[in-house]
Order: sequence, then C-alpha cells, then structure tokens
Amino acid sequence: MTTIYHNPRCSKSRQTLALLRDQGIEPEIMLYLETPLDSALLVDLLSKLGLSAAQLVRRSEQEFKDRKLGISGTSEEQLVAAMVECPKLIERPIVVSGDRAVLGRPPENVLELIDA
Repeated sequence: MTTIYHNPRCSKSRQTLALLRDQGIEPEIMLYLETPLDSALLVDLLSKLGLSAAQLVRRSEQEFKDRKLGISGTSEEQLVAAMVECPKLIERPIVVSGDRAVLGRPPENVLELIDA
C-alpha cells in the first residue's frame, strides 16, 4: 500500500499524486492539514525518510519565523512538536510504501519507491 501525505493546494503535491496515478498507483491520500499527524507518526515518517526534523521543516513559513525555530539550540523534539501543532510546517508531499518513504520534491523522487 502506498500513502501520500498530501496538500491539494501545493503544486508539487498535486504533481506527485499525478505521477503516482500515471504509474498505475492509486495511493491512500492523507490530507495532513485536515487530519494532523501525531508525534509518534511524524517520528516514524522521519525514520522512513532518513531525515531529521530540521530537514523536514518548512523554513519559509511565517510560523517557523514566529516560533523562532531557526535559532541555534532548537531541538529535534521542539521541531517535531511544532510540526504536530502546525502541520503546514511539514515539507510535502511525503509518499510512503512499506518501510520506505520519500519526499516528493521533486515529484520524480517517488519513482525510487516504485522501482525498488
């Protein structure tokens, strides 16, 4: 089963979903802005992605600046908590298949999951 953590307002997320469908894959669509992730799921996704929270957080979002998350000493736990509280801070889309995940930036990254 393939799952996409999707934001329909994001062009990269829409492109990634279209690419999956073009490959004959109809993923389970998780609208993470409507149904936010809990910290355990987010930590699991980070593990599958092989990324740190600092690598997954959207630094360009105003909430990132407002919460002063860019200062040195911000812990992984603080970043995870911020992404749980404000899901728009999560880089998107995330596509999961089994025990692997990729960030759909660029959308072609999802081909790694399909070809594996």
